[in-house]
Amino acid sequence: MPSTAAEVVILGAGIAGCALAYHLASRHVGPVVVYDPRTPGAGATGRAAGIVTEQLWSRWDVDVTRESKAQYAALSARWDPSAYTVNGFVRWAHGPEAQAALGAATDRLRSWGVSIEEIAPDRLRERVPWGRFEDAARAVWSPQDAVVTPSTIGEIYAEGARRAGADFRLGTPMESFARSAGAWELGTGAARVRAGSAVVAAGAWSKAILAAIGHPLPLAPYRTQAAVLRPPLGPEVFPSVHDIDEDVYARPEAKGRILAGDGTRLVEVDPDTFRTGADESFVAHLAETFGRRFPGWADAELVRAWAGVCTSTPDRRPLVGPVPGAEGLYAIGGFNGFGVMRAGGVAARLAELLASGGSGPAALERLRPVLPGRFAGTPAPFAPRPGFTLDAGDDPRY
Repeated sequence: MPSTAAEVVILGAGIAGCALAYHLASRHVGPVVVYDPRTPGAGATGRAAGIVTEQLWSRWDVDVTRESKAQYAALSARWDPSAYTVNGFVRWAHGPEAQAALGAATDRLRSWGVSIEEIAPDRLRERVPWGRFEDAARAVWSPQDAVVTPSTIGEIYAEGARRAGADFRLGTPMESFARSAGAWELGTGAARVRAGSAVVAAGAWSKAILAAIGHPLPLAPYRTQAAVLRPPLGPEVFPSVHDIDEDVYARPEAKGRILAGDGTRLVEVDPDTFRTGADESFVAHLAETFGRRFPGWADAELVRAWAGVCTSTPDRRPLVGPVPGAEGLYAIGGFNGFGVMRAGGVAARLAELLASGGSGPAALERLRPVLPGRFAGTPAPFAPRPGFTLDAGDDPRY
């Protein structure tokens, strides 16, 4: 049976896996093999909202997202300008608890250098003139936030990695993955790949892969929903918006359409058997919220609605870096619904670590808050808690 020797094998060709291959190639690390049983971006990447905001809950997240934004802006400017648009992000609240949380979050974000300002209801109507905000007592605006087309950005990373020599193995079921004779061996049909280092970047499937080789990490795949609508009126480009009390967001799509969510269900699901269609209750909630908040969108045509699977961690921080007790094994995942925001920056940091042989002190420090080694022992079940949360991270150093 033919066997290919590689320095790194990456399991998963979503935006994180493709970005990692791209950054490894940029650092002349190789050969690199990227494996996926489907096509690039076929999982969560192809179903992601693509909002890239600095309104996050930790300084580390803000820094990583800024790195991602810079990469996406540069790559799209060179290869596909339509894949990245700076449109700003507006959030508002009317309930007392949500208002207080929004105010505290705004103070934290300013202390981290995020460009954000509180705006009064009349200013909110200027930003979103087709909305109705009589009850929106508090709102914030971050003008430098953006939207991307995740599948296009992933494809740009993949093509750049290919041009630099990365080998993509796609569309064949994985038959085996194990440590053997000092290397990680991946078996797919009639082919084998042996690599000194392996990176599990398989999104919702990472939990099962890691458990099968005896190195489980605390991951919980969960189901989230979104829809594309075509309104009868409205501008082509508008700020991404988030109604905190209703927990509904919307962002501009191509051809005057709207992408809206958040139909997240905070229970663990099986990524192989979850229901891919949207729930009627989710679509009804969008229609009700739009009818009340965006009268001009109330009669929007539903183009399509779907569900995808993201992956949560117990502390809402991703898992990126060496897997404890497994020589040459790394993880990049557990993004809690924010994979697109983090992928470029996190992949660059992990590539730096791999280029250092996995032990570079500076590279490890840049990943310190998200290293998998912060969890010890057998993972216990936990409930996912992702989303555009307003509270700070659990670890004050994070």
